[in-house]
Amino acid sequence: MSDRKNFDAIRRGLKTVETRAVTERYRKIEAGDRLVFSCSTLRLTKKVKRVSHFRNIGMMFRALNYKKVMPLAGSSGEVRKVYGGYPGYKEKIRKFGIVALWLG
Repeated sequence: MSDRKNFDAIRRGLKTVETRAVTERYRKIEAGDRLVFSCSTLRLTKKVKRVSHFRNIGMMFRALNYKKVMPLAGSSGEVRKVYGGYPGYKEKIRKFGIVALWLG
């Protein structure tokens, strides 16, 4: 999924959960924080309503519907495939886990 499609899905309220491997950069995000999303010259700010950490993608998808993460995906397997396309992302998730950030 392209960055623009993700950006538009967040803007339209279709993508309500942002995910990241729980590296040092994302480990400290808490409910109430504000995230700034950008795509080219466009910017969008969303408040974090809730934060959940998971050991792996499977545990995350047992707790939430994949459509909240990637509303245009046809299956959780498709979401996993997208994650696998990011360089080093699968290894980061395996090492650090994954964080789900509910956006408001």
